[in-house]
Amino acid sequence: MTEQPHPTEPPVRDSAPRGTAPSSAAGPGTLSGSLHFAGMLLALNGVLRIFEGIAAIAEDDVYARIGAYIYEINLTGWGWILLILGVIGVFVGWGVLQEAGWARVAGVVLAALGLIAQFLFLPYAPLWSLILIALDLFVIWALAAHWPQKRPAERTA
Repeated sequence: MTEQPHPTEPPVRDSAPRGTAPSSAAGPGTLSGSLHFAGMLLALNGVLRIFEGIAAIAEDDVYARIGAYIYEINLTGWGWILLILGVIGVFVGWGVLQEAGWARVAGVVLAALGLIAQFLFLPYAPLWSLILIALDLFVIWALAAHWPQKRPAERTA
């Protein structure tokens, strides 16, 4: 049998938690794929909500009429709510793509508000609302789970 060489130095271990990139890879100007996708989804969700809101405002008969609903709001009112959320969503999605710090927090808040709005809008457009709820859940996860690691401040002597 042959002797296996033994290293004289102990092995170097990466101190970054599992599932995160090493600190040298995370620098300004780099977005992970899920963050880039979340920013695009926020902007796209905003555009879709704008169209959904315009349809509810312009043609009050686009969506199905429902009977007694505890959260019933006039469809024109829903249209304005969705239109405003859509405009803000496009702006915040653009901010996430530009790596603005405020946009990540605003994106989580906006996706949560959009999720609640779509839940309340569920009787009017059930399948569409479920799709947008799933997209909002992904956006919340992507923006909340992937925060950039802070680098320790370099000491100046």
